[in-house]
Amino acid sequence: MKSLLLVILAAAAPFAAAQDAYPSKPITMVVPFPPGGVAELVGRPLAAVMQPLLKQPIVLVNRPGAGGAVGMASVAKGAADGYTILMGLSSISIFPVSDRINGKTPAYELADFAPIALITADPTILVVRSDGPYKTVKDFVEAAKANPGKINYSSSGVYGTLHVAMEIFANAAGIELFHVPYQGGGPAVTALLGGQVQASAQGPAAAIGQIRGGKFRALAGWGSERLKLLPELPTFKELGYDAEFYIWTGVFVPAATPPAIISKLRSGADAGCLPRRARVPQILGARRRAPQGGAGEDRQGRGEVSS
Repeated sequence: MKSLLLVILAAAAPFAAAQDAYPSKPITMVVPFPPGGVAELVGRPLAAVMQPLLKQPIVLVNRPGAGGAVGMASVAKGAADGYTILMGLSSISIFPVSDRINGKTPAYELADFAPIALITADPTILVVRSDGPYKTVKDFVEAAKANPGKINYSSSGVYGTLHVAMEIFANAAGIELFHVPYQGGGPAVTALLGGQVQASAQGPAAAIGQIRGGKFRALAGWGSERLKLLPELPTFKELGYDAEFYIWTGVFVPAATPPAIISKLRSGADAGCLPRRARVPQILGARRRAPQGGAGEDRQGRGEVSS
């Protein structure tokens, strides 16, 4: 018995040492969308914060496809060694449900992931071209009712966060819009800039530059209160529409990742999400829920993820 115990301990020693030495090489952060979207806009500065704390480079890799599902699945099914992490959006919780509704086998399940940290959580905003005909939500709704299915909008992909946000608004307003899906939020912005579509739901991070540059006009936000970034922008609820939706970003790893590695990643990510924590209580009552708290809190410790 004693010799057997010694053999087990000897076999486990290299594995434990590897975890203690983590990370010993660069880490890949998978962004499951093309460049220019919210996930990348949040992921790059987060990686810059985490690198000196983990003492290894963090390399962003864009892995788009199926509205983000391809990149998300690649991490879920990948090696659980801490060297591949995911910068995910709230759509991570939508795709398994939408696949089942459509009779498909989900590419991944939420149980395949362990959450590291919530980084941002903001309401989406409705934007149109500043040289277009829509000055207010009232203008937009009246035009949509007069021309059912004629006004088109871009999104990050079918059943992605931007698609869901627009359909929540369309349902609340009693209008029919034409959905044009793209392979990520960046291409969805480009489509609106190029006049290929007439509107889009976007995260504030992806749209603020075009709003301030005079290219986009923001009509309303999906939050329960006005954005501090755009205090003049009304919420849909202020305007009488029962539409509320938040786009959140979070870091995830495969569920089988060892606890010691998860703890180190949470410590690194915590530096990036701490300034955002004050926002979290504001969204907990929303129908679209985000993971609660920052790194190390009990909810994350249990490995729960919600939308």
